[in-house]
Amino acid sequence: MDSRFSRAWVEVDLDALVANAQTLISRSGKPLLPMVKADGYGLGAVRVCRALQPLKPWAFGVAALSEAEELRAAGIETRILIFTPVLPDQFEDVRRLRVVPTLGQPELIKAWVNSGGGAWHLAIDTGMHRAGIEWWRVNDVVELVRAHPPQGAFTHLHSADANDGSMALQQQRFVDAVGQLPARPATLHVENSPGLERQAPSPWDVVRPGVFLYGVGGGEGSNLSPKPVAHLRARIVELHEVRAGEGVSYGGTWRPPEPRRVATLSVGYGDGYRRAFSNCGYVLLNGKRAPVVGRVTMDMTVIDVTDVPCATGDVATLIGTAGDDQVDINRLSEDASLLAYEVLTGLKLRAPRIYVGADA
Repeated sequence: MDSRFSRAWVEVDLDALVANAQTLISRSGKPLLPMVKADGYGLGAVRVCRALQPLKPWAFGVAALSEAEELRAAGIETRILIFTPVLPDQFEDVRRLRVVPTLGQPELIKAWVNSGGGAWHLAIDTGMHRAGIEWWRVNDVVELVRAHPPQGAFTHLHSADANDGSMALQQQRFVDAVGQLPARPATLHVENSPGLERQAPSPWDVVRPGVFLYGVGGGEGSNLSPKPVAHLRARIVELHEVRAGEGVSYGGTWRPPEPRRVATLSVGYGDGYRRAFSNCGYVLLNGKRAPVVGRVTMDMTVIDVTDVPCATGDVATLIGTAGDDQVDINRLSEDASLLAYEVLTGLKLRAPRIYVGADA
């Protein structure tokens, strides 16, 4: 047996990733700037970029220079933008890696120009209050922009998944801010994944999807539903009979009122299957659903298999699809009061990734 399949693993469906990207291209009518930060949202940035290359992305987006370093070392030559503000002591590495910085504060723009300049994008804060020049302060950088025009400008939507009018307000603020610049930058980008789900076609030059590519999205108010990309699977390593009233796992938080049969899966929060799924998650096993019982531990998770014929070595699916059924990462996360983003990026822990599709 391949040792990668002996315990727990994350199966990454690259065909589904590409299909999700194609859906967004068709919907938006614009080139993609896929976000591949946090190691491709936990699924492997290099493999994600290689799978998406045939779609000719306009650029890839990262949050750290170390992420750009990994892509360049792997031979990814596509333009890379870094969306976390960089400081002057990082400018040398920015140029070495041929990364385009996103700058908003006047002092950083001046430092970039004085250090030799190069392509950059103007970050405009339209309500996130996290990074960029505030929309009502754009006049503070007008002369800098006039002397050293940015290649592009962008903003970030803070609540595009909410039907609260904030998306329209932020886009109007962006339009007003760009209108104050001496000239329109060549490339404007606004929509993240939730924005793309709710607006089509895009009125901007490129679109900037993230989590939808990786199979998370399609919530309330969305017109799209992504294909699942990540599938967390693990094997049964032991089976036990539990007497009525006996506790299972740490703290004995699950005590059945009658005798039950349980199975131990070789996966836990050390693999990214969160402790918050204790007593609320379920898995797919041999065509049936089996609930998680007791607390999820670092290395093992217990499920109730009283009504599921099974044996040691059988494979359970904790996230993703098996046959015609699915453990939806959105619903699972919501039930545990987590963000699907947290769960997805957490899958980069111990469990190895197994790639299928897209010429894996």
